[in-house]
Amino acid sequence: MNNSYEIGDELSLSEIQSIITSKSILKLSKNLKNKIKDCRSYLDKEIAKTDNIIYGINTGFGALCNNTISVDELCELQSNLVLSHACGIGEEVPQDVVKIMLLLKVHSLALGYSGVQLETVERLIDMFNSDVLPVVYQQGSLGASGDLSPLAHLSLPLIGEGEVDVPDICNKDDYKRRKSSTIMKEMDWQPIRLQSKEGLALLNGTQFMSAYGVWCLLKAQRISYLSDIIGSISLEAFNCKSDFLDELLHMIRPHMGQIETAKNIRKILHNSDIQKLNKESVQDPYSFRCIPQVHGATKDIISHVKSIFTTEANSVTDNPTIFLKQAKIISGGNFHGQPLAMAMDYLAIGISELGSISERRTYQLISGERGLPSFLVLNPGLNSGMMIPQYTAASIVSQNKQLCTPSSVDSIVSSNGQEDHVSMGANSATKLYKVIENTEKILAIELLNAAQAIAFRNSKSSDFIENILNQYRLEVDFLDTDRLLYKDIKKSINFLRKVNIDTI
Repeated sequence: MNNSYEIGDELSLSEIQSIITSKSILKLSKNLKNKIKDCRSYLDKEIAKTDNIIYGINTGFGALCNNTISVDELCELQSNLVLSHACGIGEEVPQDVVKIMLLLKVHSLALGYSGVQLETVERLIDMFNSDVLPVVYQQGSLGASGDLSPLAHLSLPLIGEGEVDVPDICNKDDYKRRKSSTIMKEMDWQPIRLQSKEGLALLNGTQFMSAYGVWCLLKAQRISYLSDIIGSISLEAFNCKSDFLDELLHMIRPHMGQIETAKNIRKILHNSDIQKLNKESVQDPYSFRCIPQVHGATKDIISHVKSIFTTEANSVTDNPTIFLKQAKIISGGNFHGQPLAMAMDYLAIGISELGSISERRTYQLISGERGLPSFLVLNPGLNSGMMIPQYTAASIVSQNKQLCTPSSVDSIVSSNGQEDHVSMGANSATKLYKVIENTEKILAIELLNAAQAIAFRNSKSSDFIENILNQYRLEVDFLDTDRLLYKDIKKSINFLRKVNIDTI
């Protein structure tokens, strides 16, 4: 049975995660319903009593802002806006991200500054609750004036246009592609007749960038902890010392992420018999000894970026905005994605480093040192063992380096010079998504190697690590002789995606 979630004034990232994973049914609080209706009523009265030109309400858009529109054409204007701006192309936005887009758009409109009809917000909620997910494309947004093209595709089903993915009746885990008009008939939904400003309120905003950022942050938090776990297994397999985890060392350089990482690994290694073995080296390679500093720096980035996206999730980013108490309609630039673009570029760098140091640990494990066989296989030469998975990891690390070139330093003029500086935040978002996926693959390859390597130690690790390895071996077998390792890598990736790190 689905949970019910009442949308209020504030929305945290943990609430977003809970709503998406538990497939919650959304409801609007009474307070937000009243805000939406009051704002719409004020806008209608202002349009009726004034001849003033108000951008986007009785004018064209962008460079056409000086073209006035008659009152009897205002509804057509908004519908035309949605149709004309649905110019997305490229790969489709993943359905989990589309669902977050819907949630964030609902929340932003519901805060009562956008002048939309309650009916419009409630239809978006109906789409969310029914898993009617618009088909949205990755390419087309400059990140200002918000995510115009992706949000146009998100909004098309409101007016009976575009395509949607809906759950397959025979298999609820799969989706089927349908025309929006067909689904609306089946759901007994009438097309929304968009009123003045509504098309602009739907399209102006940062929900494409924000949804990608939220998804990536939630994944990044998980990847960060998995990196600590997998790095711990590797350092056990490489028979490393644990002196570098001493709390005293980290208190004299008290970066919070560094302290947290060292604490995590001390907990993971607690009561390990391998740590009692004789250690051959005076110091271990940086990829092991500097895990707290490197993983910790990424944790600090995640924390910083999380604060930015929490603010954004609770912001109003369309234009113009309506301030009911002050009786003002103000045109501004809250749709500009620069805060998000820069933050996502920063996060991509941080996550990429988790992959970079992971691949170095894999390289050390297959080196034939510390009593481990070359390429972690018996009878090397006849068997190549884990030689080529490291190649694969290295190639992905290299791609991540290329993807970490920041998009936010770029800009290009659009709309006849009216929109002369843009954030390119949509490119930051899709790059970050790829970096997150790539890093998960790199970590899966490290785990494949670490699990193989630690099996050559004739001592037990900690209960924590032994528990992880026992679960892992149910999915991925020890490598005795060469076999098709791409299958093992896929299994390792799936293991990381489904393992419940909260119950380890």
